[in-house]
Parts: sequence; C-alpha cells; structure tokens
Amino acid sequence: MNTNPTTRIRIATGGLFAFSALAFAAAATVLWVMFDWPDVLREPAEVVLPAFTAGGPALIWAWFAAAWTYGLLAIPVLLLPAALGIQGNPALKVATYAGAASVLLSLIGFLRWVFVVPALANTYAAGDGQTRAAVAAAWTAQHQFGGALLGEHLGQLLVIAWSVTVSVMILRSGVLPRWTGAAGLITSGIYLLNQGDILATAVPGFPVWDLAGLIGSTGWGLWIAVLGISILVRRSAVGSPARTRHVHPALHGIA
Repeated sequence: MNTNPTTRIRIATGGLFAFSALAFAAAATVLWVMFDWPDVLREPAEVVLPAFTAGGPALIWAWFAAAWTYGLLAIPVLLLPAALGIQGNPALKVATYAGAASVLLSLIGFLRWVFVVPALANTYAAGDGQTRAAVAAAWTAQHQFGGALLGEHLGQLLVIAWSVTVSVMILRSGVLPRWTGAAGLITSGIYLLNQGDILATAVPGFPVWDLAGLIGSTGWGLWIAVLGISILVRRSAVGSPARTRHVHPALHGIA
C-alpha cells in the first residue's frame, strides 16, 4: 500500500503521541506502586533516600523507563506542524520549540533518579550522622534545582504553553475535532494550578490545591493520547492533497 509522505508523518505523529502517553502512564503507575511517586517528592532526604535504596535496581530501571517514555514525546511534538500541514504558522513554530524544550527539561528531571540519586542514596546508607547531614543537603540542592526548577516548574510551564497553543489552533481551524482543543485548554488550566505546589517548596505558605497535580497531570496525559488518536483517525481526510493545499486562514497566526 502506497502512502504519501504527509500521511506517513501523520501516522508516526499520532502513533507516537498515543504510545508515549500510554507507556509513560504504565511507567508512572510502577513508580507509584514501588516508590509512592509523586507524593514522595515532597518528603525530606531521610525518607526519600532510604526508600530509594530499598527499591534496588528495579526502581532505577523504573525511573529509566519513565524518563524515556516521556522523552519520546519530543518526536511527535516536533512532527506535529508537518502532520497537520501548518508548518508556516509562526505561533505554532515557537510553541513547538517550547514543547520540545519542555520535554528535555523534564527528561533531565527524571534522569536524576538514574544517574545522581543512586550515588547519594548509597552514601547516605553507608555514612555516619555527619555524612548523612551533608548528603541530605546535597540531596535538597539537586532536588530543588533539577526537579522543582527544571523538571517541574520550567518543564510544566513550557509544555502547558505548547498545549494551549495547539488547542487554540484546533479550535480556530477545525483541523482536528474542536472538542479536542477545548479539552486541551481545560486540562492545561488545571495542570497550571499544580505550580502552587511547586512554588510552595521555595515560598512557604504559597497557596496549594492538593489535587491539581493528580487531576492536571492525569488529564493532560489522557489528552495527549486522545490527540494522537484524533490525528490517526483523521489522517486520510486531512492528509489528502486537496486539503493540505488550502489552509484555513486562522492557521496563519493568532490575533
């Protein structure tokens, strides 16, 4: 069966969005069962490091799987403009770079648990009181920088910006079902509220909605899967030459 390049790109984009979302959900579930993630992220070093050591090599591999199933999202994020036939839209172009950067920042946050935390956990387990105090300080520093700042704050803000831009494009153009765009805006708004929990790690007393992280991240992950499926389902209609030559005027920019 012959397929044109646009159709192949659409299939790859939609398939990778759906696969990455579902694979990451599976890896995240394993981390929740093994390590009480993400709640454990707000625990002190004396709780996190012994729990990490107890998890053994299996926990490290679970973090590795979570990192790269999420990291896989960078590919469909970069392919999306071509898959939808709107490569020339300046707003989407900027958003695409932001989305790819967000995946990279989150990947750094995840991979700390593979390449940085094991050494800290081993030293903490074998050390005396003074050593453990020093390791706890090092743990907090790298956790706030690599986790709270890069992975959670910047990573989430950039991916939310990408999601909002894509959702607005869908709503204005109808290139995908408009309810997909509406769902993207709703889930992105809830996900944004999770910034309160992140900022509270640096600004004590900052308002926090405890469910924002769970509802926002779960909803956003489901939206990514739905986005991928929507691209796959509509690939034939939108991928035809007649449709890709006549781009809706709304796709040329956001007022």
